[in-house]
Amino acid sequence: MSTETGGPTERAVDAARRPLAALFEPRGLALLSAGLLLFSFTFPLYGIIDVVGDPSTFLLVVAVTLVLATGLSRVVGAWTALPVGLGLLVLGLWMYASALPADVVAQQDRILGDVVSLFMGLSVLRLQMIELFALAYTPAPVFLTWYLVLRRRYVGAALVGGAALTFFVLTGDVDTLVALLGALGAVGTVGFGRLERFGGADRAVETMAVVLAAMVVATMLVSVVPGGTGTPFGLFGEGGTDTIEGSLINSDQRVSIQGSISLSSAVRFTVESPREAYWRTGAYDRYTGDGWVRTGSTLDYRGEMSGPQGESRIVEQAVTIESELDAMPAAWKPVRVSENVAGDTSVTSLGGLQPASAFTPGDSYTVVSRQPVVSPRRLQRAGDDYPGRIESRYTNLPASTPDRVATRTRQIQDGAGADTAYETARAVESYLEREKGYSLEVDRPDGEVADSFLFEMDEGYCTYFATTMVTMLRTQDIPARFVVGYTTGEQVDSGTYQVRGLDSHAWVEVYFPDVGWVQFDPTPAGPRQDAEQDRIEGGGDLGNVDDDPEPTTEPPSTPDRPTTNPSPATPGSTVGPIRTPTTDGDAVRTANDERGGIPLPEPPSREEAALILVVLAGVAAGARRLGLHERAYRAVWVRWQPRADPASDVQRAFERVEYVLAREERPRRDGETPRQYLAAIDADEPVERVYRLHERARYAGDVTVSLADDAVAAANEIVRERTGPLG
Repeated sequence: MSTETGGPTERAVDAARRPLAALFEPRGLALLSAGLLLFSFTFPLYGIIDVVGDPSTFLLVVAVTLVLATGLSRVVGAWTALPVGLGLLVLGLWMYASALPADVVAQQDRILGDVVSLFMGLSVLRLQMIELFALAYTPAPVFLTWYLVLRRRYVGAALVGGAALTFFVLTGDVDTLVALLGALGAVGTVGFGRLERFGGADRAVETMAVVLAAMVVATMLVSVVPGGTGTPFGLFGEGGTDTIEGSLINSDQRVSIQGSISLSSAVRFTVESPREAYWRTGAYDRYTGDGWVRTGSTLDYRGEMSGPQGESRIVEQAVTIESELDAMPAAWKPVRVSENVAGDTSVTSLGGLQPASAFTPGDSYTVVSRQPVVSPRRLQRAGDDYPGRIESRYTNLPASTPDRVATRTRQIQDGAGADTAYETARAVESYLEREKGYSLEVDRPDGEVADSFLFEMDEGYCTYFATTMVTMLRTQDIPARFVVGYTTGEQVDSGTYQVRGLDSHAWVEVYFPDVGWVQFDPTPAGPRQDAEQDRIEGGGDLGNVDDDPEPTTEPPSTPDRPTTNPSPATPGSTVGPIRTPTTDGDAVRTANDERGGIPLPEPPSREEAALILVVLAGVAAGARRLGLHERAYRAVWVRWQPRADPASDVQRAFERVEYVLAREERPRRDGETPRQYLAAIDADEPVERVYRLHERARYAGDVTVSLADDAVAAANEIVRERTGPLG
């Protein structure tokens, strides 16, 4: 006989509610936590795929892997499934290695160096063929994490998923909030899994909160990757000051785009050269939507390097370092360095030079460059027959780049009547110079930088101009890249140039067949000389400048001071009319520059607020587990007695004294009368007095204000004399 009650509607509602209710049972919460952990390490992979291609294939791979794990969890034991997961990893990595270019595979030490560098804080985005790497890496951790949690192997699932997440924390490819969610997922998987097996809901939840808070605090206090460029999550930033020189010149493998900045007039180096140029320090090929990454490995300098493809002239530069500098400025294209630094010099995958360690004041070196000799006529005739490796590497954009960027670029092309790559580059360069203002006081956009600057911002500085121009050219399949370094600087003598922090800059290089890379500078030039000259004559820096920073950018909101310009026919120049370069300086956020007075702290970001809440919840849970909240309450309760009515006051005074006696002597036993208790502990007169007053109030009903005053005063005296720190 059926025991169900209610009509069909009620039974249908109950049936619909059961699956939802099951989600809030320990088993359902463990599965949800595992799903959160899966999200935390697949989300950065999705972002990586979006940078270089279409993420739909990646999503399909994740879905198929989850279906496979779900199916096998019903029919295959763990000792069979584990080899399947490891086999997926080995097979994926073998496929990735097999697809690498032959010249890369031949350099086994280079591959090993890439692998090691990932665990030293360098972004996964710097790997070649990154989309294939993501597709090869993903199935194994996804399969094992989901399979193990379905088989109720919660600790194993958390270990596998946590290891996959840790990899991306080490490389700096996961942001704070996602890393926090992953940590919460790992702790929840284990905690709710144990709760399903052993019960104890309150204690399990408290333990999870404490563990998660401890993880967050540990990452705040300990650098996960000393010396790495990744950004494992922490509270209230990374410490130090954002400067453009730190982000552009000393950024190594990655450049992020920042907001408002200011200048430094510090002299960085002096160059003796027969020709002026832009002193290039690095270039970046992979655009992420909010910054730049240089892919490929850095190799040791092994003698003279190749020069540009076409006609070139030799330019020798003698560089003397004036203040610490973690870069090796040189005119493009460097081909040889002096013997005194050859053993400590590396060559980047994009042909730039890097010192093994920072230069210090007084250091010097000589570098020989071969500057391309170009003219507008020659670039017009260069055509668009790009080598495959150049086209694939330097025309790639994130799949999420809005279509309106390409549409606007075509409109600019049509308006200028541009038919060649050179004409398009000049048209885009002129458009940005003309339509966008120059300012250091800008808010960092939340979305894709080039799109935001092109359509939503009225002004910006060099990083925004260069990023936008490269993006626009790439939408038209014109190879271009983001370049950083210093402009010519101030000519202090014939053939001698003094270069300051405020000369740090970002510009664009465009590739032309049979010519090579040619410089363009879309940042608007103008009369900034007075502002910079005042800065130089005034001495010192605007704000406290940290020379070991993270990204940012350039000078006050006026255009740039005129400097001696590189010849249009050299790499340090823009082809076409001689232009005054805009330079960007060593910089630091100055929150109170406009307001004056004491700077107000900025409100916490979304990630920082989340971390604060986690830490506070963990502290509260830990205090509850240790009984600290009860002990703290009692410490206040026994020392402070607010007055109410006489009867309540006497009762409270009696309870306070009993609490102190229980701590100092022993608690009163069940069935033991107050008189028996006092005799057993040999109580002194003040204690007996409180007990007598309590007995009189309770049994005689004689409770006056005077009696209550006596009881409270006696209790206060006992508490003061007998209580030390209650802790």
